[in-house]
Amino acid sequence: MATGGNKGTVSVISLLVLSLTLTMTSAKDAQLEAVLKGNSEFTKKLYHALSKEEGNIFFSPISVHAVLSMLHQGSRGETQQILGDVLAVPGLTESAEGYKRVMKGLNSVKNVTLLIANKIYIGNGYAFQDNFASIISKNFLSEVQSLDFADAEYAAKVINTWVEGKTNNRIKDLIQPLDLHPVLTRLVLVNAIYFKGKWETSFNPKRTYLEKFYLNDHDSVDVQMMHLQTELMYKVDENLDAKVLELPYSNKDLSMIINLPNKRNGIAELEKKLDNVDLSTIIKNMYQAEVSVSLPKFKIETSMDLKKPLIVVSIAISITFI
Repeated sequence: MATGGNKGTVSVISLLVLSLTLTMTSAKDAQLEAVLKGNSEFTKKLYHALSKEEGNIFFSPISVHAVLSMLHQGSRGETQQILGDVLAVPGLTESAEGYKRVMKGLNSVKNVTLLIANKIYIGNGYAFQDNFASIISKNFLSEVQSLDFADAEYAAKVINTWVEGKTNNRIKDLIQPLDLHPVLTRLVLVNAIYFKGKWETSFNPKRTYLEKFYLNDHDSVDVQMMHLQTELMYKVDENLDAKVLELPYSNKDLSMIINLPNKRNGIAELEKKLDNVDLSTIIKNMYQAEVSVSLPKFKIETSMDLKKPLIVVSIAISITFI
């Protein structure tokens, strides 16, 4: 992926760990810091749960944390306690005020396309607190809506139309009628995110070649590999036994963080180590170096059912609203 100092080149990639990092002007705000710290802890738990499944992993931690934090605001009793523990947030008020700043920051990002759609749909006949919808609107810039799940086809159409409108038709058919049970479905949490951005330093298409991408010591696939040599923030981390590289987008507040294990078969070991480190601290200790980068050309698009991984992180509860 990348090296610094002696300008050597590592042209194979074993693992990509992608992360959007957002720097906000009010970083010293205690409520904001509490939410971001909680999101960091939640990310580790959810990533660990998702890693139990086969295939690549791609998800937006902050958007999943946000929609569950919305649910947390309307929950009571055991549900509230479990959600608070899983989300690692200190309390309802702190979470709501912190997210007011988070959502303001996310919705003011410039020079890239970042579209987030979070919403709670509650089955007809189920009530929630009077101030719940107000908190969701003012602090999370989102909505709560009652919906008749008995007509699954109509309900799916309502949800999909809303998501398409919020994402400028970038995300379509998020929900299928078969995803909704006319009797058992009581609540639907909608979470969709679309991101598109240009690199601050673009890869030259003329330097893209068909090369091998190693999955482990023995297996490889042929991919279109992009190449770049420039100065970037970089670090060789001994604790992770990996190289860490930051690829900034045209908006420098947003970047992709790539972790590359030093061993081709080091993915599992790196994943375990990531559970016990603060990635933000590693990023702060990176330094500028001239690096040579080889990165597969890729487009990431995914839809996932978070029911099973959320059960793994202890959200196996009956939702209680009053």
